[in-house]
Amino acid sequence: MKKNFVLKIIGLIIITGLIIFSCSKGSSSNSGYTPPPPPPPPGGGAAQVTMHNMAFAPASLTVTKGAVVKWQNDDGFAHTVTSNDGSTFGSTTIAGGGSFSYTTTVVGTFNYHCTIHGIAMSGILIVNP
Repeated sequence: MKKNFVLKIIGLIIITGLIIFSCSKGSSSNSGYTPPPPPPPPGGGAAQVTMHNMAFAPASLTVTKGAVVKWQNDDGFAHTVTSNDGSTFGSTTIAGGGSFSYTTTVVGTFNYHCTIHGIAMSGILIVNP
């Protein structure tokens, strides 16, 4: 009877150790971690999105109505910034090192993309009241 009890205790210790080890290993490797989006600039303000390595960073940006959003092209080739609806905002071709700014006037969620590189290069702009 004592032997059964001791084996159960040892089993629980091993399982607990495995759980702790697997949790600590996952959190230290930072795999799959996505940092929270930056808070919206107060009272409109300004925010920046960087175009680098064929991606918009941050991929999702939340601002308040009236904010100026600037997209900075840090790639060595051209991009555009175009709302998926084709009318809310849109840039001309932005050469490497160039930028495009848009003052938010409408509240809502706006998916956008680079017309040169298609929806593979896309982002989301969320405008709060």
